[in-house]
Amino acid sequence: MAIKTILVSQPKPEGEKSPYYDLADKYKLKIDFRPFIHVEGISAQEFRQQKINISDHSAIILTSKTAIDHFFRICEEIRFEVPDTMKYFCISEAVAYYLQKYVTYRKRKIFFGKQTIEDLVDVMKKHKGEQFLLPCTDILRDKIPITLEEYNYNFSKAILYRTVASDLSDLEDVYYDMLVFFSPGGIESLFKNFPEFKQNDTKIAAFGPTTANAVVKNNLRLDLHAPMPNAPSMTAAIELFVKDQLKKK
Repeated sequence: MAIKTILVSQPKPEGEKSPYYDLADKYKLKIDFRPFIHVEGISAQEFRQQKINISDHSAIILTSKTAIDHFFRICEEIRFEVPDTMKYFCISEAVAYYLQKYVTYRKRKIFFGKQTIEDLVDVMKKHKGEQFLLPCTDILRDKIPITLEEYNYNFSKAILYRTVASDLSDLEDVYYDMLVFFSPGGIESLFKNFPEFKQNDTKIAAFGPTTANAVVKNNLRLDLHAPMPNAPSMTAAIELFVKDQLKKK
């Protein structure tokens, strides 16, 4: 069965250029975008229940732009003024630059890795004496705290936001040839919204090993898994799949 309609469980790309749009034009596909999950900040009261005192920390580990937003939001809500001496350790340069939204970049001690927690702990090793705060989600990947523990960094984990299922009830009678997932949370949202979901002929694509595992654990058929050596992106993997389907027609 040739793929004609695809639902990507992420927000619609910003701007007019996207590999998804190129894919749609090239193969005459209908590609829709709909986030299956979204982030909600925890309240100041919930934060206080974690018994974490931000002033006890001299450095912040920031793994995403979302973590930055919620760190400064909670600071504002509890009326904590972040000292100018605070050090910021960011997972990537893009995350570091996002700090400009909240602090005067050139006047702060800001460090960043290349993209992974392993890169970042290497940057942090000259600052072993700091007490680190790790603002995070309720479904933080274990790899981050485990890596920090392996390198004996003193850190506190502060849950500042949670990932929740979006309301997809308007999609109940809408059918797509392929569903594309990027996180286990997306699979959870699918079943939360549609407990009786049956895959039948719908193809399921998953990006990353944890998402692929979530597909299999929920007794779904994994039809497409990215990244692959010959397809490092989801769009490249979908293109290979579509081309293969067209050959079989």
